[in-house]
Parts: sequence; structure tokens; C-alpha cells
Amino acid sequence: MVVVGGGGGGNAWAKEMTLRRRMASIFNKTREHFPSLKDYNDYLEEVEDMTFNLIEGFDVEAIEAKISRYQQENAEQIYLSRAKRAEDLAAALKASRTNPVKAGSSDTAAGSSQGISGGAGVQGQYAPAAVPGGLNQPRPTGNAPQPMGGSLDPLQGYDEETMRLRAERGARAGGWTAELGKRRALEEAFNSIFI
Repeated sequence: MVVVGGGGGGNAWAKEMTLRRRMASIFNKTREHFPSLKDYNDYLEEVEDMTFNLIEGFDVEAIEAKISRYQQENAEQIYLSRAKRAEDLAAALKASRTNPVKAGSSDTAAGSSQGISGGAGVQGQYAPAAVPGGLNQPRPTGNAPQPMGGSLDPLQGYDEETMRLRAERGARAGGWTAELGKRRALEEAFNSIFI
């Protein structure tokens, strides 16, 4: 795999992501820039074709020339789109700071690293996240997943019937039933007769 700006060896995925970030920062038009959805989809398809060809090393010189021409012809639009994105990220950061996430004892290292938070943020709200490589991407904030057995769980208690129902439902959730076990035991017993 030949990637523009990359040397031999190294991580092909990282090289591809670097190239995709570069292309996204240059070809950053949105749906609002086009009169129709078809024109926008054609634009996206052309950008993806160029990206793929650069990643695979096909016709690199011609594509680089096309990118340079596009940058010169659309320098103002590229600059304005980058500025608008920066403003949007700053607004999202400000909004996320007004709803701070409180770290509690229920946070785990895995939950924290995945961006799962238990703060008072609005469900589905996005806040900027720092990603290695300097690219800021939005991440969802809001309600953390709730553990099973909360106040809405109908199977609370430790009596015999509740324990039986829990075991039965847990087994079914895993794709297992008591009948399946009985059937398999019978099949194995009858198959061993003819050996």
C-alpha cells in the first residue's frame, strides 16, 4: 500500500487515517453548499474515489494536482468552513462546561476511557473530545447505562420462585433452554448405542 506522505513500513491504518483527515480538511463542503442532494452525493463520491486512489497509490500525481487546484480555487470556502467548525466545537465545549460531569465511585477505568459519563447532560448532546493526533471529534454525553436490578426490575427479592425465574430468563437470554439440554442428552445417548 502506497500512501502519499508516508514512508515505507509503519502502520497502514494510521497512514490511511492521516490521509483521510487531510482530505476531510480540504474537501469540507456540507450539504448546504449544494443545490440538490444528488450533487452533494456526487461530490462525496468523487472525494472518496480520490481518497481511495491515493491510499492504494493509483494515479497519485494527477490526484495531487487536482487537490492543489481545488485548494487554490476554494481557499476562502475552505478557510470559512474550518472557522465555522472551530466555532461549533467551541460552542459545544462551552455547553459541556456548563453541565459538568461529576466523577463518582461508580466510574470505572473502562467506562471513563470510553466516554461513558453519568453527568446531568442532555441525552444525545455532543461534546468535543481530544483524540490522539490532534483531531477533535464529538462524543455523546448524557445518562450512563443503568445496572440491572434497579427499582424497575420486577424480579427483585431472593425467594425461590424469583430465583427460578431469574435463572430461566438468564438461560434463555443466552440462547439455552432446559428442553435443549434434554434433547441433546437423548441424542448423545442414542448415538452411543450404535458405536
